[in-house]
Amino acid sequence: MARFDVLELRIGGVSPLGSSGALSAIDKHQVHHPLPVSYLGLEGDEQADRKHHGGPHKAIHAYSISHFTTWSKELPDRTNRFRPGAFGENLVIDGASETGLCLGDRWRIGSAVIEVSQGRQPCWKLNLRFDVPDMARRVQDTGRTGWYFRVIEPGILAAGDCGSLIARPNPAWSLTRTSHLLYHDRMNRPALAELAGLPGLPDSWRRLALARLASGKIESWSRRVETPEPYEK
Repeated sequence: MARFDVLELRIGGVSPLGSSGALSAIDKHQVHHPLPVSYLGLEGDEQADRKHHGGPHKAIHAYSISHFTTWSKELPDRTNRFRPGAFGENLVIDGASETGLCLGDRWRIGSAVIEVSQGRQPCWKLNLRFDVPDMARRVQDTGRTGWYFRVIEPGILAAGDCGSLIARPNPAWSLTRTSHLLYHDRMNRPALAELAGLPGLPDSWRRLALARLASGKIESWSRRVETPEPYEK
């Protein structure tokens, strides 16, 4: 896979998520004109929780349009929610998914150069977004997480742009393989050591891999994927 298409650009501001009161910027609206992109993402885009979202390693969130049909089949009573923008993505992508993208892939889109930094680690706000109590865990388990780009060269992006692959330094590390290691084959020590040694890996993921190797234990995911009591229905 050496190219993909950007079907939509989306940005959003911080607001309450439904009736829960939890603040989120997951509700991204479609933009019909080109947008500047900086090292921190698309102009006008916001994040509610800057500790876990945004920043240079999570500047742009992308999601494959191909996943929506599968989600609709698995959760038919939520079909109307599985549409572009549903996962809070900035880029709606056609022609690429986690299976064919690798950590560190560099792509030219419009006048910008961006790099695949990591897959998304889904959090409990997806449970509220889709009104499915275990949606975050479902996203994690399936590997249909979407992914983040870091910006290497700022520029201008527009819907209709084509992404062209510039470099693939880690062809053995697809996002699907990475997700499988993190959430399924969790104590594969050789793979964890290899992941921890990848150049450009975000520090949070390197620490996670090294912590597993050092402790022989899996970190708890409950605070990330389980809806906190104040927002539970």
